[in-house]
Amino acid sequence: MHATLDHMPSMPRNDPRQYDDLAGEWWRRGGGFELLHWLAAARAELIPPAPSRGAVLVDAGCGGGLLAPHVEGKGYRHVGVDLRCSGLEQAAARGVTPVRGDVLALPLATGSAEVVAAGEILEHVTDLPAAVAELARVLRPGGLLVLDTVNSGALSRFVTVTLGEWLGLAPRGLHDPALFVDPRRLTAEFATHGVRLEVRGARPSVPGMCRWLALRRAGGRIVPTRSTAVLYQGRGRKEDP
Repeated sequence: MHATLDHMPSMPRNDPRQYDDLAGEWWRRGGGFELLHWLAAARAELIPPAPSRGAVLVDAGCGGGLLAPHVEGKGYRHVGVDLRCSGLEQAAARGVTPVRGDVLALPLATGSAEVVAAGEILEHVTDLPAAVAELARVLRPGGLLVLDTVNSGALSRFVTVTLGEWLGLAPRGLHDPALFVDPRRLTAEFATHGVRLEVRGARPSVPGMCRWLALRRAGGRIVPTRSTAVLYQGRGRKEDP
């Protein structure tokens, strides 16, 4: 039985325990996490094939492992880190090496990752500088960072929380708009750790969004856009010391 988006237990906004109640949504296509599938596919498009055998891809905040099918043939050892065992169990079933941990203190060696992916996690962290420092720490010099997150502006708060929760685009209470991330601040934070981040706007395709809203059908996608006002992607390399 699935927890519905309108009948969640009363918890504070951004409480990670909500993901346990929503564990059945991870792979239910057309369900409450449908948009996350589109974002995972778009994130994977930014990741090249592994440069060497055994190269590690760290998936920070991996949830149920939605990135896995999109990078399966790229040659990485896919390591997923998440706080909730309910998501890690599903990620492991899809070939991800599960590691329970917090993005604020990743239980991984410094410089161990060829690629670090941080998809839809930075708008949930309570200490952005600490999260950025950890993502940069585990990335090896020359390694690639890819991410997507939600802007901190008024339009983003309206679209993601007010409108998004009303339309069922996002489960109620999962986001705390106070934690949304200004792209200029994020770029500056990564720069202090030697990662030159470039960002671009992103949005759901209109046909896919209409099908999801009207029929709850899967199969939409994320497309680039000039505006970073709501949702944006980031890609950057860590400089050699």
